[in-house]
Amino acid sequence: MTNFRPHIGIFGRQNTGKSSLINLLTGQDTAIVSDVPGTTTDPVKKSVEIFGIGPVILVDTAGIDDAGELGKKRINKSLDAIKKVDCAVLLIAGNQFGQYELDLIRHFEKFSIPYLILHNKSDISKIAALTKTVIKHHSNAAVIDFSAKDPGDSEMIIDALRKIIPRESQQLKTLIGDLVQPKDLVLLITPIDREAPEGRLILPQNQTIRDALDNDCVTVVVKDTELDDFLKLGIQPALAVTDSQAFGYVATRIPDDVPLTSFSILFSRMKGNFHDFLQGTPHLSKLKDGDTILVLESCTHQTSCDDIGRVKIPDLLRKFTGKSLSFNVVSGLSEIIPGNYALVIQCGGCMVTRKQLMNRIKPFTEKSIPVTNYGMALAYMNGIFERATRMFL
Repeated sequence: MTNFRPHIGIFGRQNTGKSSLINLLTGQDTAIVSDVPGTTTDPVKKSVEIFGIGPVILVDTAGIDDAGELGKKRINKSLDAIKKVDCAVLLIAGNQFGQYELDLIRHFEKFSIPYLILHNKSDISKIAALTKTVIKHHSNAAVIDFSAKDPGDSEMIIDALRKIIPRESQQLKTLIGDLVQPKDLVLLITPIDREAPEGRLILPQNQTIRDALDNDCVTVVVKDTELDDFLKLGIQPALAVTDSQAFGYVATRIPDDVPLTSFSILFSRMKGNFHDFLQGTPHLSKLKDGDTILVLESCTHQTSCDDIGRVKIPDLLRKFTGKSLSFNVVSGLSEIIPGNYALVIQCGGCMVTRKQLMNRIKPFTEKSIPVTNYGMALAYMNGIFERATRMFL
């Protein structure tokens, strides 16, 4: 199954050669190189192909030693980027290894980010034995001495990167392959409403279709309005997957002995901490008047009056609980709005990597704030949470 490109973050002080490293890895002038400190400001994502690894997203960050009030903001942006990468490169030069580097290592370890340490500009000054000793005292990461001016050094760096890129970033687990057998009939119910993109299916639907085909299943795709017409054929599917918004209707039509779940729940199992979502969902029944709920969208999109995260879920949750509730919505991987949240509701996460979604949720689970996702929340409020998740237990 096709996966999103792994994100490789490049971190270090100003003028250690972060942009030059990107150009070395890609074999072209992908990033602007300058001796002027602060050339790179906010983290910049570059979609590139690295021979020997494949398509990746390189995240070029501002220097961790930037100065001034604006510099502090740039540093915070660089540190925040750590939560959104799958692996990292800590770049040093001139045998400088001190508190700046130790702070980065602490952040890498906090978010379980695998990393390697590169000492650049070996053509000017090779890494000293003392520097290696100090590094090894604080880190078990691989240390490589290289020069961004030497194209021949790219191979050993690429080989080291290949070893630290998490396998889960290169190939996602199957969405449904462990739930079905070859030649099984998989029924996908895909409502087409105002939120549906013109002339195409949304990404979770596309990926589930592909995963079913990859697992040699017979795949039938229908709108909810044609579901009854399919069922009249008397063919019983081995698995039914619906858009979460149609859970209530679809559950009344699909026989109880047919496993039924949603695209969002499938993605929550593959992308997030499924156990945390399972444990957090029943807290929907424990909400109180005045509680604030955080809704996390992992992509940015044009909203409408039918928007699931901004309109449908808040409206249904107020009706379900009978409580006066407030909602904050954060889209993409934007900074979280501070607040005293009673619950976090995460979308399926089809547009982000597993590492990004896990680190998005981590600050809340560490504070014992319950988390759920769109599909589980809608299943729970439609009274079919147990049915929609039983196949995974």
